[in-house]
Amino acid sequence: MLLQDILYKISIRSVKGNTSTEINNIQIDSRKVGPGNCFIAVKGNNIDGHEFILPAIEKGAIAIVCEVLPYVIDENITYIQVQDASVALAHMSNNFYAQPSAQIKIVGVTGTNGKTTVATLLWKLFSAMGHTCGLISTVHNKIGDTIQEATHTTPDAISLQELLSKMVKAHCEYVFMECSSHAIHQHRIMGIQFAGAIFTNITHDHLDYHKTFDEYIRVKKSWFDTLPASAFAISNADDKRGGIMLQNTKAKKYFYSLKTIADFKGKILDNSLAGLHMTVNEQEVFFRLIGEFNAYNLLAVYGAAICLGMSKEPVLQLLSSLDGAEGRFDYVVSKKEKIVGIVDYAHTPDALLNVLATIKKLRQGNGQIITVTGCGGDRDKTKRPVMATVACEYSDKVIFTPDNPRSEDPLAILADMEQGVTVVTKRKCMSNADRKEAIKMAVSLANKEDIVLVAGKGHEKYQEIKGVKHLFDDKKILLDMFELLEK
Repeated sequence: MLLQDILYKISIRSVKGNTSTEINNIQIDSRKVGPGNCFIAVKGNNIDGHEFILPAIEKGAIAIVCEVLPYVIDENITYIQVQDASVALAHMSNNFYAQPSAQIKIVGVTGTNGKTTVATLLWKLFSAMGHTCGLISTVHNKIGDTIQEATHTTPDAISLQELLSKMVKAHCEYVFMECSSHAIHQHRIMGIQFAGAIFTNITHDHLDYHKTFDEYIRVKKSWFDTLPASAFAISNADDKRGGIMLQNTKAKKYFYSLKTIADFKGKILDNSLAGLHMTVNEQEVFFRLIGEFNAYNLLAVYGAAICLGMSKEPVLQLLSSLDGAEGRFDYVVSKKEKIVGIVDYAHTPDALLNVLATIKKLRQGNGQIITVTGCGGDRDKTKRPVMATVACEYSDKVIFTPDNPRSEDPLAILADMEQGVTVVTKRKCMSNADRKEAIKMAVSLANKEDIVLVAGKGHEKYQEIKGVKHLFDDKKILLDMFELLEK
């Protein structure tokens, strides 16, 4: 493809060289650059792509897109100076892969909690209806039934457009994708034509990146502000920022709710380990998913399906037969002692509160709630004591342990969490820097009909310590501990 065609819609400040050059690939990682490539120098949080312009040229790049021109200009290279390289990257990726979103219906999901469940349920629902669908999620990406590993909630702009292009070639009719606040802020989803957008909720998270909660809200809202009039936007009316999210959107507005009048109105009739018995727009239905938070997720999915032109009865019928996403309120029961073990991705105060509040309503008789919870390293430290406070308030026993310590000292993470423990709740808390031992400890403390919650990692099959990813699966460890208990 000619460079000048890839540069369509780019705000260019200056050009040095020939834009009629043929480009065979675009890259943001200089290590992946090959002959005939265009290298886009993007400024990241920790790395500035401008520092890798020369290595990219040495590897064969024939065009450079950057915000600041290098001091030494190679006459054999074309340099494109742009206002914002991350914006340029988004448009260039879209152009290079022939604007795939124009050929497919894409629905994005954003919010602090529920993104994965909503996107996954939509993929399962529309696949069950006979449509070939794509899924872009935290757990994994799917092209039809083919699974691809996911490295980020929302991939970088090049990987994302390449993935969408593959979905078009595989004849996908719909794509359901998570849109993280990082992806919105870094312009990764810019240029994508969305058929619809869903807002789940917004609570305390990612303040290590966004710095303030107001900025976190602003970033989420900015995506809805860009939606066209041809799209639909669905928001949670029961979230106090639900209305704000759709305030300035041109898209058709819809709301879902359990508590107030809304386009998609639900009411919980019964909530047990067997599932949710609800009414959805006056239609009585039983779902396999558990908990009030999943009632909201189901309403969002139902609303999106209706907005995409599906009929009410078949949608509810199929939804009632579906399981949720892996690692989301994923529970097992020990055979002999009937101890309930629950694995959940809850890694924010609100998500943990929702899961524990649900468990509290579900527990039988005098069964204890024993919670294993932690926080990740190199992430928002302000939520750590809040997570601990929530765990203490809703549990009978709590064991603090890190999720993925990354480069941080696990003991420092635990110390931050312990700041949320009061004199009154201290007696029910303990800490263990070894996550496997923490899970083992929780199971050993459990008696018949107790509930053990292992929160924070959910679907993840690894634990990252000092830059190394070790095999680690909360659910497998929990099952192994149950097996030992039965012997």
